Parts: sequence; structure tokens; C-alpha cells
Amino acid sequence: MAHSFKRRTPEEILEDIKRMSRGKHRIYIGAAPGVGKTYTMLSDAHGARAEGIDVVVGVLDTHGRPDTEKMVGDLEVIPLRLGTLKGKEVGELDVDAIIAREPDLVLVDELAHTNADDAKHAKRYEDVQEILEAGINVWSTLNIQHVESLNDTVRQITGVRVRETIPDQVLRDAEEIRLIDLTPDSLIDRLKAGKIYPPATVANALQNFFRKGNITALREMALRAVADDTDERLEDYMDNHDIVGPWPTHDRILVALTPSPNGSRLIRRGYRRARRLKAILTVVTVLPHGIQGLPKADAERLEGHLSLARKLGAHVVELEDSNVPRALVNYAKEHHVTEIIMGESRRSRWEELARGSVINEVLRLSSNIDILVLGEEPKD
Repeated sequence: MAHSFKRRTPEEILEDIKRMSRGKHRIYIGAAPGVGKTYTMLSDAHGARAEGIDVVVGVLDTHGRPDTEKMVGDLEVIPLRLGTLKGKEVGELDVDAIIAREPDLVLVDELAHTNADDAKHAKRYEDVQEILEAGINVWSTLNIQHVESLNDTVRQITGVRVRETIPDQVLRDAEEIRLIDLTPDSLIDRLKAGKIYPPATVANALQNFFRKGNITALREMALRAVADDTDERLEDYMDNHDIVGPWPTHDRILVALTPSPNGSRLIRRGYRRARRLKAILTVVTVLPHGIQGLPKADAERLEGHLSLARKLGAHVVELEDSNVPRALVNYAKEHHVTEIIMGESRRSRWEELARGSVINEVLRLSSNIDILVLGEEPKD
């Protein structure tokens, strides 16, 4: 089949040049602490050094695990930069020292870590971005529960709200993602043997985060994340090399957003469905007088939701209309939306009788559009 030639824009050429000069990022990802991410990264680093690659350790958290500490061996370790976090002195990745040292490769543990109060960047993954921009390759580690779009799912499974997250874009930008896998039984055996946490904390860990059901679910999430990443890389390769094959569908998902606390959950669910279906994701909010017409608390919460949507790469649309159902459905029809995701109504039964139900009206007005209604998020 003949393919038409498309002249590349100057912006596309500049982006390619920038990408070529940027360091390469490899992420070692696992279902939970203790699966062996840091140990494997260190083992691979010794192999790289044996091949003549200049490797340094930027920051490492061995959690007191003897096998991991031993694996550091004679690798060069860049001294940490001292900072303060909540009044306590802590050691942080020294980005400036690493860039000045100019190694071929730097190892960075705990990618989702929150930096000291006086650090240049708030998060460690932002430190890594600066190192990559300097042309230095980075290997880093990450647990699946720290991926932003999975935050609500992880909380639902484990009962724990993970506060330290990284944008999904960090994974998409990485040149390589390596899954470090361990069966739930093997991981629990390691925990009981004192190879993950101190013996005094093992019983509590087994009753909470390290329950077998939790580990099984997190493992499935890690496997699925890596499988989705592999599919995307294959599609990119086929696209770049003009290989004809099965292409993604053109599903379009719309998340109907309100100031409800449930908003972030809707956005994350929409993002995951869009990723799985290779769909276009749009987040739409409809307000009679715009955000400025909302009470301060609602406006701030809605701004936070919209910020999350943009961070996850969604197209954000803000509409002003007093008829919310009509505005949503009109937009959905005009833009060929195939699925609308909405949150459960916060109106009482009497309010719905008096003012009508937005969900029921959307169902009545829409045709050939799937409607997914999510319940309220469980209270803390």
C-alpha cells in the first residue's frame, strides 16, 4: 500500500533533536516494596560498568536490607545534599553535583519521593527530568501504587491513600519500563523472613498493606500497566515505520465534572478507560456563571480537579449554560463522544423531584452514547 509523504514541521524536527540529546530513562517498577527493584537495578548497574559505562549512585534507600546494601559494592556514590523537611535534616539527591560529574548513568531510587522543603524541585521525578535534560541516562525505581491515575483504585484495594504520586506522563516518556515481579506468596515469605521490614513491624504489615489480596491486586495492576505500555510502544513503532496493522479505535470519552469531591475519582477512571480503549479524553464542566460564580470552597476544589485533568493530558472544556444536561449532550453529540462518565447525584430525592435529575435528563437526551455513573467515593 502506498503511503503519502508528509513534510515534517520545524517543531517536529526540533522535538526530535531535543529527544536525541536527552538522556534515556529506565524505570524498574513493581507491585510493592520488597519485590527486588533496587537490588535488580544495582545488579544491572554492575553489569553496565563491566561494559565500560560510567555509573554512579545518585540516591539509594536500602531500607536496611543487607542483601541490597551489599549489592552496592564499589559503585561510586554521589554524596547527598543536606536539606530540611518539616524541621528535620534529611539527605536529598544532589542534582547539581551529578550534572557537574557528568556520568553516563545515574541510579535514582524511589522516584515518587517528596523532596526537602528547601529543594529546587518539590518531587524527585522532577530532579530526574533535569538530569535527563542534561543528557545523562537515569535508572530509577517505582511502586505501582505511586502512579497518579491509579490513586483511587489503590485506595479502594488497600484502604490507604497514597500521598506521593508521579504523573503518568513520566512513565510514557521513559524509554524502557522493566517489571520486577514476585508472586504474592514469595513476597509474603520474604516479609516474614525479615527481608523487607524489621521483625517488629511484620505482623502489622501482614494485617494491613501486605494482605495477600492486596498484593495480588497490585501485582495485576503492575502487569497491566507494563502490558499497556508495551502495546503503545508497538503501535508507535508501527506508525513510525509505516507498518499497516490493526489501529486504535476512535472512541471519545467525556467526563462530566462538578465541584464534587468525587471529581478527581471520575477523572482518573476516565483516564484509565481512555488509555485502555486508546480513546480521546475530554473533561467538561458546565456552570451557569462559570467558576467565578461558585462559592470559594467549590471553586478551589473544581480548579484542583481541572488541574489534575490537565496533568493527565485530558482536553479541558469549560461551558457556561444554565441547562447542564442539554449543554453536556449537545457538546457530546457535536464532538462524537461515545461514552459519558458522570458522578452519582448529590441531590436528595426531594431536590430531584423539584429540580429534576441531571443524570436522568442526560439519559433521556442522549442516544447511541454510553453513560457510566460512578458512586460516591467512600469516606475516610
